[in-house]
Amino acid sequence: MSTSRRAVLAGAAAAGLAVAAPGTASAHSRKAPTKELFGTLADGTKIHRWSLENGGTRLKVLSYGGIVQSLEIPDRHGRYANVSLGYDTVAAYVAGTTFFGATIGRYGNRVAKGKFTLDGTAYQLSVNDGVNSLHGGAKGFNTRVFDVEGFTSGQDVGLHLYYTSVDGEMGYPGTLRTRVTFTLTASGDWRIDYRATTDKATVVNLTNHTYYNLAGEGSGSVHDHELTIAAARYTPTDAGLIPTGDLAKVAGTPFDFTRAKRIGRDIRAGHPQLVTAKGFDHNFVLDKGVTAKPQHSVTLRDPGSGRTLRIATDQPGLQFYSGNFLDGTLVGTSGRTYRQGDGLCLETQHFPDSPNQPSFPSTVLRPGRTYRTTTVHSFSAT
Repeated sequence: MSTSRRAVLAGAAAAGLAVAAPGTASAHSRKAPTKELFGTLADGTKIHRWSLENGGTRLKVLSYGGIVQSLEIPDRHGRYANVSLGYDTVAAYVAGTTFFGATIGRYGNRVAKGKFTLDGTAYQLSVNDGVNSLHGGAKGFNTRVFDVEGFTSGQDVGLHLYYTSVDGEMGYPGTLRTRVTFTLTASGDWRIDYRATTDKATVVNLTNHTYYNLAGEGSGSVHDHELTIAAARYTPTDAGLIPTGDLAKVAGTPFDFTRAKRIGRDIRAGHPQLVTAKGFDHNFVLDKGVTAKPQHSVTLRDPGSGRTLRIATDQPGLQFYSGNFLDGTLVGTSGRTYRQGDGLCLETQHFPDSPNQPSFPSTVLRPGRTYRTTTVHSFSAT
């Protein structure tokens, strides 16, 4: 068991809590993956919800969209809360436009005007964000049904999620065979491994779109959360949230999270980039760049509960989105509405619009090569 998990259990005991009781952290929480019927699509397709538990972390994942429907972790007293925003029904996910918890593909983030040219051939993608393509188009991976297999491996438990995107789907070239693996380790880490191969040159940028609120979903704003991002630069955008190509310094701007800072401290500073995006919705250029193995680059902490999330990735960028377009019309799993700033996203990925930005790290995948990337989420509470 990790030191952080021992601290949680010790805190629970000191507070007089029975650590193995429902709703509190347990020292022996490893369980094999289980599945249950969550609902059906209009065409009768059954959607299942898979449950994982290990090292004090509880994760529930849907076969629809590879969606993280619930992520439960304990606070400093060992009390659990679901820290991810989401819905209670399949119908809500089908109707939704927020990408709550979804596996994103083929291309996370935006592609300008839904167009790019590769090896001299021009491609037109599905356009679903004004004139741009967002998160793979109108029917991206978030709308697809994955084949799911549960597994146990040593002390780990997890899920393999498979989806094959055929040549031309949403305008992308090549048949892309993908496998996304969610693993819960004995220390409670949530690891995501992405793998993909293609039979024709294409572009790929897979990520996960979980909205976090470490105080618990439906509990209110995340503006008091403290965020640290190891990034001295970010990519400013135009009015359509497409990167201009510049790598601007964060120093002296509201985008400086190189030291822990309350998210709400500068969010209303009036900076032109914040006005355009109605808050933070920007790619941060991680100092480490592309790395062979995941390196810690992001820390999010809720002082009230003590919950802390640390993210390690091998990707060069992080899209920080501060929940700007949540407008109080959506009802979450707690039965409470989600308003602006009630959740945030920390999407590890390559930069937006990379297929049209030669100076950005390449997202091209060719036949015979395998797309591989890993992100690890580590939880603690102090």
